[in-house]
Amino acid sequence: MTAIILLAIVVILVLCYVLIFNRFVALRNEVKNAFAQIDVQLKRRYDLIPNLVEVAKGYMQHEQQTLEAVIAARSQAVSAVQQVRSKPSDGAAMLALAGAEGVLEAGLGRLMALSEAYPDLKADQQMQRLSEEIASTENRIGFARQAYNDTVLAFNTATEVFPSNIVARLNNFPSLPMLESTRSEAERQAPQVRFGS
Repeated sequence: MTAIILLAIVVILVLCYVLIFNRFVALRNEVKNAFAQIDVQLKRRYDLIPNLVEVAKGYMQHEQQTLEAVIAARSQAVSAVQQVRSKPSDGAAMLALAGAEGVLEAGLGRLMALSEAYPDLKADQQMQRLSEEIASTENRIGFARQAYNDTVLAFNTATEVFPSNIVARLNNFPSLPMLESTRSEAERQAPQVRFGS
């Protein structure tokens, strides 16, 4: 009778282990899928940037340094996203991507701010269309980042709670880094609207 009870306990423990392991595999695949959604939107933005710079170049001869900085930041971000793509669980690669995205977003912000000083550029139909597409893509990136972070949160919670934390340690399922927004607190604030004083 004792042997049957011990066998039943071992079978239950093995089943629990397999179920938890399979849950980690499913969660890891969900994280990869969530990052793939971010990757699609980042690629779209990276493809739009050279067109935006090319349109701006015709009007902004004196802002060559800004235009070059945007292209350099784009190249750095493309390289960083390729690193994350090859190792999505690498925290250092994710931090490098967040940093590269911050530099790119700052460069794009400067480019858009400078374009306000050029009325002909601001009125250019291509520039308006590209600006709208980039703004739309930024929103999509934000939504994809939120979905990614939600998935990472579920994965990380599973790596920390008992008994799945034991399975995580035994099978090298480390906690994954979140993809933080690279916008500053001031940029995230809602604009202040005031009507006649």
